[in-house]
Amino acid sequence: MSKLFVDQTIEINAPATKVWDVLTVSEFNNRWATEFSSGGPQFHLDSTWELGSPVLWKGEDGTVIVEGNVTALEPKKLLRFTVFDVRSEEKALVTEEDGITFQLAEVNGKTILHIIQGDFSVMPEGKKYRDLSADIWDKVLPSIKKMAESN
Repeated sequence: MSKLFVDQTIEINAPATKVWDVLTVSEFNNRWATEFSSGGPQFHLDSTWELGSPVLWKGEDGTVIVEGNVTALEPKKLLRFTVFDVRSEEKALVTEEDGITFQLAEVNGKTILHIIQGDFSVMPEGKKYRDLSADIWDKVLPSIKKMAESN
């Protein structure tokens, strides 16, 4: 099976510094992270956003639902972290490139935010989960844009 990724881009009328803050500061990222809850318990992100540091998606009661680690970091330009649903029966093979990648490019005070999530082909029903994730990003990216442009 070929690799399956969510691959989306949005232009934000704000400098990369503001977009970076929306991605990494709890006050902001906990607002967009809740979109991944899919009607279940509300998630919040917990990380120091340093290379190798854990990235924990926690429920309201503090239970870790999704865990991962920062695998690439270039402040205000690149952030990549792995994601693994701890509720899953089987642990998928995860490479350093898997998970969620944020790439930021600033041009004339505007930021192009490019996200890549995957590879979903390693999961049972990978296409279904890729499509569901793409639908979530369709909500998350405008939310990130709105926060970055208004702060």
